[in-house]
Amino acid sequence: MTPTSTPVNGTQPRHVRVGILGAGFGGLGMAIRLQQRGDTDFLVFERAADVGGTWWANTYPGCQCDIPSHLYSFSFAPNPNWTRTYPKQPELRDYLRATAEKFGIYDKVRLNTAVTAARWDADASLWRIETTNGGYTADVVVAAPGPLSEPSLPDLPGLDSFAGTVFHTATWNHDHDLRGRRVAVVGTGASAIQAVPEIAQQAGHLDVVQRTPPWVVPHRDRPITRVERFLYKNFPPLQRAVRAGVYLSRELLVPGLVYRPKLLKVAEKVARKHIADQVPDPELRAKVTPSYTIGCKRILPSNKWYPALGRENVELVTDDIVEIRPEGYVTTDGTLHEVDTIIFATGFYVTDIPLANIVYGVDGEQLAGVWHRSPQAYRGTAMAGFPNLFLLVGPNVGLGHNSIVFMIEAQLNYVLGALEAMRERGAGRVEVRADAVAAYNDRLQAKMGNTVWSSGGCASWYIDANGKNTTIWPDFTFAFWNQTRAFDPAAYELAPVAAGAGATAPGTLRA
Repeated sequence: MTPTSTPVNGTQPRHVRVGILGAGFGGLGMAIRLQQRGDTDFLVFERAADVGGTWWANTYPGCQCDIPSHLYSFSFAPNPNWTRTYPKQPELRDYLRATAEKFGIYDKVRLNTAVTAARWDADASLWRIETTNGGYTADVVVAAPGPLSEPSLPDLPGLDSFAGTVFHTATWNHDHDLRGRRVAVVGTGASAIQAVPEIAQQAGHLDVVQRTPPWVVPHRDRPITRVERFLYKNFPPLQRAVRAGVYLSRELLVPGLVYRPKLLKVAEKVARKHIADQVPDPELRAKVTPSYTIGCKRILPSNKWYPALGRENVELVTDDIVEIRPEGYVTTDGTLHEVDTIIFATGFYVTDIPLANIVYGVDGEQLAGVWHRSPQAYRGTAMAGFPNLFLLVGPNVGLGHNSIVFMIEAQLNYVLGALEAMRERGAGRVEVRADAVAAYNDRLQAKMGNTVWSSGGCASWYIDANGKNTTIWPDFTFAFWNQTRAFDPAAYELAPVAAGAGATAPGTLRA
């Protein structure tokens, strides 16, 4: 089933009560929760050709989630048919597709429709959404762009002159055959440790360019047996119990990550033994052993990473790239490394959220300008000066240890509470107070000082251009759930729509 492109409500410009930006876990979750409550006056705008977000776009070899499948899924849409304890990309993509179909969301999704701007119209008290398929308006906008949606490419001198093929892991070139080629993979983060073992089996020679080694631990991924799947399907409480057990085991990392980094010594011993077991060469072992506290950067699971680096056709390059030439790249030691393919595994724009460049609030203020490269929001969800706008997986909602889907579901409850408060009060406009945003973020940043992300001695993508950790939630995830389980109108200003403004009369907003 594919969505139509016909006008909504028969009007031009097309108007909906809620406009949802993005069809990954966040956007689909919001759509489903609205639908479950009987509110069908919404649209989901998705730039890709299908739903799935990160798990539709990322198709590089070895792409896999590093959170167990039973936890990395909606609590209201369990999947008893997972084939592995850690799902691979195709299975996650198919899960999101099937969930959208199961809950009848597809006809509300506008695929191949990129949002180019969203502007608050104060006179009409609504959002004007500009897309590649025309204009829309919405009373409320829920933005769910996902933090891993815009690939980040390094600004390297001479990159345009490279005579070979260049691409990012997030935009994998499946038409480019790597067999027998001289390949360079730049980066050693989550994408690299999954893709490199696959590339190494094909390439004639592979350079892995490392800036900082990651802490890598044994991967506990395994096939889920037919018996297990039978039990999960016929006894759903068993799967819920497994999900709860996985969740609690993940939360055991929080005391070390947030309160006493010394508690992470046990995890570090596991990682060091993993290196000792899999890297016999002392020179390579020195190169892959981190010097910072484990947990400062994301801890990565893999049983294939170190063996791949030890292959005869693989070289780990630890000097920085200073220049790209037509025939390869030059490192700080002056060496020209001749390659015909460069693959960037350099992550995404996370702290410089691209969405902020196209969203304009009160008085036409651009969100990126308000943030000044340090994103902040109230409960990671609402921004002062941007009425009727809610952001999913916003600033300081990210995790380094547990499932982001748990955080998304907590935010969904919070947004639904805001919509309910608007309905109950006959309000057409809801905006968080600036003092509430400031106080909330002051508390967050004060708590960051003792965490491993601030004291662990690494440079990570969690830290923004101003040196603040505006990515990670610095506490137990159930503390975030507790903060968002009920909407707190005291932190907001709710106001009725002025007479004649908007496309929906005050008091008719439904939740």
